[in-house]
Amino acid sequence: MKKGLKRVWLHIVCFIEAGLITPTVAQDAPVQQMAKVKLSALVSGMSGKLNGSVFAKNRGGLYLRTKVTPVNPQTASQVAARNLLTTFSQGWKSLTAGQRVSWNNAVENFQTTDVFGDLKKPSGLQLYIRLNANISNAGGVAIVVPPLPTGAAGLTALSLAALFTGATFDITFAPTPVPAGMALYIEATPGLSAGISNANSRFRTIGVEPAAGTSVIDFSAEYAAKFGALATGQKVFVRAKFINIATGEISQSLVASTIVGA
Repeated sequence: MKKGLKRVWLHIVCFIEAGLITPTVAQDAPVQQMAKVKLSALVSGMSGKLNGSVFAKNRGGLYLRTKVTPVNPQTASQVAARNLLTTFSQGWKSLTAGQRVSWNNAVENFQTTDVFGDLKKPSGLQLYIRLNANISNAGGVAIVVPPLPTGAAGLTALSLAALFTGATFDITFAPTPVPAGMALYIEATPGLSAGISNANSRFRTIGVEPAAGTSVIDFSAEYAAKFGALATGQKVFVRAKFINIATGEISQSLVASTIVGA
């Protein structure tokens, strides 16, 4: 597989040299060693890492960037996420053989679509960990029997108001209140440059609103505990989704942003 990818990469390099692929700086990305990629009939899409390069996609199309090894600050959130993974990895081992077979058989009901639009299904282990991690994040109780999918309520609206004075960080959402059997899972970013339009890598969990919670929610204390004080003129984002507490299914996430006012 790697040899095949390397051959494709060599073809792309040749096309770049021949002018058939035009590398340009990606609009929303750091300047250093990043390029958009205009693919020919040879390749219809690329994603993932190859040697020192990473293929990705944003609103401007496909682009190529240098692979960077992130720092590992060992934050409380990172440790909590790793502990959760460890807990459910061990939980899988404690299941009976029959229960593991049930999870392996249930994956057909939980297929997802990848970046190329192809259907992908997880392994039984991956499904067990994914659903239970979602349930845990929503404050629910872990399950040992795979559920039948029932879906999660759809989030239809999300907005944010943030002020430096009074440390206002109000999140408005719809439908409201949070539907029965659901929890609203909320993430936010630290203050960013006002020109940022894509903050996907910066989101961190700030809280969960249980069923019956209503708009408007003031998350100023939770935000300050995670990121510190708001700063006037900076841009902050929130991302939210509903989690089905019984099954671990999630809704499509919505993202909102605002410039912090005085």
